[in-house]
This record gives sequence, C-alpha cells and structure tokens, in this order.
Amino acid sequence: MFSIIERWCQGAKNKILSLARSPIVNLPRALVPGDTLGIVAPASPFDRSAFDAGVKVLETMGFNLVVPEDIYRADGYLAGADKLRADLIHRMFGDPAIDGIICARGGYGAMRILPLLDAEHIKKHPKVFVGFSDITVLLTFLVERCAMAAFHGPTVTTLGSADAETQKQFGEVLTHRAIITINASQGQVIRPGQASGPFYCGNLTLFSHLIGTPWAPDFDGAVLMIEDHGEAPYRIDRMLTQLRLAGCVDRLAGLALGNFNYCGSAEQVQQIVADLLGDLNIPILAGFAVGHWGVNQTLPVGVPVHLNTEAGRMTFAAPALS
Repeated sequence: MFSIIERWCQGAKNKILSLARSPIVNLPRALVPGDTLGIVAPASPFDRSAFDAGVKVLETMGFNLVVPEDIYRADGYLAGADKLRADLIHRMFGDPAIDGIICARGGYGAMRILPLLDAEHIKKHPKVFVGFSDITVLLTFLVERCAMAAFHGPTVTTLGSADAETQKQFGEVLTHRAIITINASQGQVIRPGQASGPFYCGNLTLFSHLIGTPWAPDFDGAVLMIEDHGEAPYRIDRMLTQLRLAGCVDRLAGLALGNFNYCGSAEQVQQIVADLLGDLNIPILAGFAVGHWGVNQTLPVGVPVHLNTEAGRMTFAAPALS
C-alpha cells in the first residue's frame, strides 16, 4: 500500500498542470467500417460471456478488433497490475495499426493508474476512446491533460446486451463528423434557462472521488452531465454536498442529469439536486438517456455544448471528430 501512495504522491508532484483549461485541439479521426479497435481493461475484470457478446456487436458493425491477452488478467478486483493496465493504454494509443480504443468494462481501478499515464505520449496520437462509469476519470484525463475529445459511451461488456438505440447511436456518433443534438426524452426542468460551455459527462461517484487530487476536473464555465447507479438518495446528497462545499460547482454554467437507477425515485434525486444546487442560478435539466441503465447515448466530452431547458435538449457546437 505504501508503494501505491508513493506513486500517487510522485505523480501529483510531477503532473500538476495550470488551472487554466486547455482548448480541445486534438480531435480523433472519425472511424469507418474496416477500422481496427483496440480493447483495453483499465479497471475491473469482466464477465467473459458479456464481453464476447459485445465483441460480436462490434464485429457486426464492421470493425476489426485487437484483443490483447493482457486484458484477461485478474488481480483480485483489478484487471491486472496498475502498470500493466496503464502500459496497455499507452500501447494502444501509440500503435499506428489501432484506429480507436474501447474499454472492456468499468468497475473500479482507473483512478489508480492516473499517475502512471503519460499525457505527452497520448496527445501525440489522438484516437477515439470510449467508456463510462469508472472510466469517467480517464475521459476527464484525456480532455484536461491531453486536450483531446473523448467519448462517454458503452463499454464492450454493456454493448452486447444494449438496446438497439444505444448500439445504433454508438456507431453513428463514432463514424460521422457531424453536429450532435440529444433530447431529454423524459425531460424535467429543475431550473429553466440556457447555457453554453465545454461538456463534461460522467459518474457522480467518480467526480466526487477526484476532489482534492491533481486530477479533479475544472468545471468552471462548463455544462456538466452526471449519472449514477445503485447509490441511496442520502449518498447522492452527500456527493453533491461534497462537490458544493469544495467549490467545484460554484461557477458551473449548466447541469444535466442522466440516469440515476436504483438511487431512489427520479423525483427524490431531482429534489436533492434542487435543494443543493438550485441557488446557483444555472439551468438544470433532468431526463437524459445516459448512464448505467436503459439507453446509454454516446457523447463527446470536452466539446462545447449548448443546453436549452425550454427545448429540452443539448446541441454540440462543433463536430468531435476530424
């Protein structure tokens, strides 16, 4: 354990960046059928049958896949040692034969490899990188440390059992250089208004766990979307309170809520958000199909977006792919 703490401290010492947000200048290339996707496992081990089902979906979409033997390793609740998982990400970004990268699953463990990631190496090779849940911290790393657009979307193990809409939108977003608009299918306006800013999206638990670390995201002027799964209402309250007390959301431009399944009722979650963040004087819209349950739309993180609660939608200001 001491060695892990030492690595974290050394990583923090070596990799603290300026608080100023870097513009997204590294746009991945749009994928085309026949491209090769590399699969990484930056967090937990995965169920093999769910993984194989996801692989079939990707192959049906026309992608070739590179599945390194390293991703099948397991070290307790981790998919292998920290260095192995970080090195595989470096290899996939650096390999010219790999056109895009998708994570096998989330779970736990991505935070542990943050100090081991080489932003200078990664930013030289912008590629589509997709994942969600625990992968939230890697998406934020790519946006803030590599000035690279990243994609909050299904992992291999969730793609196989995903509904047709999730699969279809995943393929369309990653293969088209287009402006993306998403609607809140069950939109509930918590606070009306409009806002624009760089888009951040991810798991509330992970965002709260990054507070106080050098990898905590800078939400100033941003439009943030959060989602979570299996957290009791008091825990949702606790995490939002932590973000508020830490000053992380004081200068947020706008807030959107994705799926909060098994977190109490939607009304409970929305009331907690209203109680804790309603005085920020920002637009807040709930009801987007993003997250752990049901439709999980693929969205570009780091790209400027416009949130309009009256229209019940978000529209990205530019393509996320070159």
